[in-house]
Amino acid sequence: MPDDRSTRGGEALAKIHGGGNWAKNLATLDDIAPDFKNMLQDFAFGEVYSRPGLDLKYRQLATVAVLTAQNKSPNELKAHLRGALKLGWSKRELTEVIMQQVLYAGFPAVIHALMIAREVFAEAA
Repeated sequence: MPDDRSTRGGEALAKIHGGGNWAKNLATLDDIAPDFKNMLQDFAFGEVYSRPGLDLKYRQLATVAVLTAQNKSPNELKAHLRGALKLGWSKRELTEVIMQQVLYAGFPAVIHALMIAREVFAEAA
C-alpha cells in the first residue's frame, strides 16, 4: 500500500506530466534500476515538489530555469516545458524565463533551450 508521500508524488506527477506517461518513459530503466521510478515519485515529487510554500506551477517554472542553465538535460527540459504549459504557463512566459538565463548560463545554454522550447511549443500547437 502506498504511503502518503507516494500518493502525493503520484498526484504531482499526474498534474505535471499526465497519467502514467512518466512511468512509461522511465520503464526503460527497469532492467538496471527497477526501484528508480518509486524513488522519483516518492522523494522528488512526494517530498520536494509537494512541499508547502510554493505551488506546483511555480516549482515547474523554477525547474525550467535550472534545466536551461544546466544545459545538459534536453529530455528533462522538454518534459518540464510540457508540464509547465500544462500547468498554465504561456509560451511567452516560458520563453522569457529561458532568455533570462543568458545572464547566468550564457548564450549557448539559452540558444539550446530556445531550440528545445520551439520544438515543444510546435508539438503543443
